[in-house]
Amino acid sequence: MMNRRLLLAAPLVLPGLAAAQGRVPLRFAVGPFQPTAGDTRRAFEPFFAHLAAALGRPYELTVTTDWAGIAVALGSGQVDAAWMGPWGYVLARDRARAEALATVLYQGLPTYHAIILARAGLTIARFPEDARGMSISFADAGSTSGWLIPHHWFATRGIDPRSFFRYRDGASHAANVISVASGQVDLATDFDRNFNAMLASGRVRAEQAQIVWRSAPLPNDALAVRHDLDAATKAALAAAAIAITPEQALRVMPANYTGWVPATAETYAMIEAAGRALGRLRTS
Repeated sequence: MMNRRLLLAAPLVLPGLAAAQGRVPLRFAVGPFQPTAGDTRRAFEPFFAHLAAALGRPYELTVTTDWAGIAVALGSGQVDAAWMGPWGYVLARDRARAEALATVLYQGLPTYHAIILARAGLTIARFPEDARGMSISFADAGSTSGWLIPHHWFATRGIDPRSFFRYRDGASHAANVISVASGQVDLATDFDRNFNAMLASGRVRAEQAQIVWRSAPLPNDALAVRHDLDAATKAALAAAAIAITPEQALRVMPANYTGWVPATAETYAMIEAAGRALGRLRTS
């Protein structure tokens, strides 16, 4: 569902850009970061409105229900730019030549961790050995922390989670946390930022879940664009995002996000390597 907002405030227009682009809307997308599409829109739309205002353009914002949907939208030209999880971006680059302009900062850092949570009352002294046969919920296959990275970690240890656990996947991160906290599953994947946010909001309590596994640091989300977006718009979007100060971020970004830094060719290399190891990317 598209939501078009014409910006009523006088925008900051980059020289020559408005004349070249006219009033053609920028088409943005964001994945299922929040428990509902409405929650995601409320949290992330101010950022996209800020970008559009910086470029002097109206905009449309699509909130997808899964991560793979953004890769498809970028590849088909339905979306110009998107806030994407790292694995979703790598998939979009592999399948549609998407380009990462910037990496988001969370509490000043460009990295985060995948985690696996266990419900209260379980005794797991050694993971994963003591968890064999337990039920586990992974996020959907487009999620970095909820699917790709834990699958890759298990693979490096010769473990197939589909046979080692009572396996299911396809859940959102919020649903995974709630499933563990309510005792519906024994284990579930998540990422530290989401778990901490749900604890802070009171949606779950610390005593309802425990972290039994944590990944190495992973690169944060990408601001990605379709490969054939014109160079001037790419440059303007990157400049507008990277120029956001921590003070501005308080107004235009979701809680705890503090700005953006430029993405480089190496930023998402470890995510790409994991995807190739699992056979999820085309052979280069």
